Amino acid sequence: GWHVTSVDWRGQGASGRLLDDPHVGHIDDFATWIADIRHFYGMWEKEHAGPHVIMAHSMGGHLTMRALVEGAVTPDAVIMSAPMLGIQTGGLPLSFNHGVARLMCQIGLAKKAAWKVSEKPMSPESMRGKILTHDAERYEDELVWWQLRPEVKLGPPSWQWVERAIASIRMLEAPGLLERVKTPILLFATTADQLVNTKRIVRDSKRLPNAEL
Repeated sequence: GWHVTSVDWRGQGASGRLLDDPHVGHIDDFATWIADIRHFYGMWEKEHAGPHVIMAHSMGGHLTMRALVEGAVTPDAVIMSAPMLGIQTGGLPLSFNHGVARLMCQIGLAKKAAWKVSEKPMSPESMRGKILTHDAERYEDELVWWQLRPEVKLGPPSWQWVERAIASIRMLEAPGLLERVKTPILLFATTADQLVNTKRIVRDSKRLPNAEL
């Protein structure tokens, strides 16, 4: 009984690419994506009767949280899986990683891939499946989709993406932002996650007035 609409973010999936290298994820600023979801949600909400629920994964979870904070979307409920509320930093302070990313952008590498392959620095392509899931069959599904729909394949992010991602993550640390989000939110996270920071998800879930983890 649900009407479901799925969206590829600008620069991802079938929504084209923002750099000449189609395998490098890039964005000028995360605010661009917030403007996109504000525009899309406004049309979608008018076209379809409620209740309106947003489901988002990883980076999409981060963007949805920002959209809620900024009032860009007003859903009846939200579900997030492994939301990128924080990222794994190899034990280093997030501010240090942010400083490195800023430096790389300043020396002219903003549109260059921040690392060679996969979703995680220093991780070979052969290890990608183990980083993303314990389910080998599910990972094989993704590889099949790469063959059937090669336009959906995306590799590492640009330094600009990394810098803007960390800036957006740090922005959500501001006192009072998450605390004013009244929307019911269900968050899924796992302690085995090697990409997003599960401790940050737990911490942020406690700041949200109407969240279940």
